[in-house]
Amino acid sequence: MTVSKRMALKKDKTKTSSKITVHQVRIVGGIWKRTPLAVADVPGLRPTPDRVRETLFNWLTHLKGNTFSRMRCLDLFAGTGALSFEAASRGFSQVVTVEESRTAYSHLEAVKKKLNAEQVKIVHADAFAFADRLIEANERFDVIFLDPPFQENFLPVILPMCVKLLSDGGLIYVESNEAVSDEKLDQLLPEGQKCHICRENKAGQVYYHLLEMKASGQS
Repeated sequence: MTVSKRMALKKDKTKTSSKITVHQVRIVGGIWKRTPLAVADVPGLRPTPDRVRETLFNWLTHLKGNTFSRMRCLDLFAGTGALSFEAASRGFSQVVTVEESRTAYSHLEAVKKKLNAEQVKIVHADAFAFADRLIEANERFDVIFLDPPFQENFLPVILPMCVKLLSDGGLIYVESNEAVSDEKLDQLLPEGQKCHICRENKAGQVYYHLLEMKASGQS
């Protein structure tokens, strides 16, 4: 699917109110534990709740061990940056953070500067186009965060792209407003791409899942 066609799937999210208010999220663990981060209140931004992030990183610790120092992370719809800065706080060697909204991007850069988070690379780009470039460059990531706008039907397009960007043993975290099943994954992914849900939970109206590649020959 071309970038122009994908752009037709979504609304213009770059237009924001001239009056920006700010609220906060809190980093849950790692070197910046309990650090409050101001979040620009722009349309459509949803910080991943503290308890959801805590659960997610408990899952990752259980599956990957107590250190992330050799791991790379990609956050394709960064928004508030809560997931990205949580990952950096917990020791990921590199966090690539992608955000299309200029207002949100500028705010992420300010947070990075405040924390001196040199391991975080913030990219102002369309997530689909940037993922295409990463695939062409044969880039690989150990963990990919996928929290697209709930009102858009992005998952069928972006999920197969993310699978191509996974390193061996890599994991994809998905937030959505509806549950994702293994059967739905089979429908979303083309032949030759197989993922299964290894962890899942729900907080309020948010469903969150951790996906991993099926081993070769696994049904």
